[in-house]
Amino acid sequence: MAFADNLKQLPKVSHLAALQLIDSQGAVIATIENKPGQTGSLAVYNHLAQIYGAITVEAAKKGLELYAEHAADAQANPGKHPNIDRLVTLVTEGGQLRVKQQFAAGE
Repeated sequence: MAFADNLKQLPKVSHLAALQLIDSQGAVIATIENKPGQTGSLAVYNHLAQIYGAITVEAAKKGLELYAEHAADAQANPGKHPNIDRLVTLVTEGGQLRVKQQFAAGE
């Protein structure tokens, strides 16, 4: 399935302002915001965190499946899709990231 089709199957993220990705040392290594160009990644990472409890190696593998055609583009063009690159790194190097939700105002 294409990425756009996969997104339609994921839970909505309108209640989120952002997600923080936290490494094993407790440092925030990335923030994925609910804004154009990042909302799809926000939905993917939020879904993975809900299912796996964190972004683990298994979660990263599932995330790459969800990104569909964008995962292949990311592997062909490192740096173009940092949120996908992060999942590739987890699959190849191991580790995991905790996810902290930041809720939208009024939620």
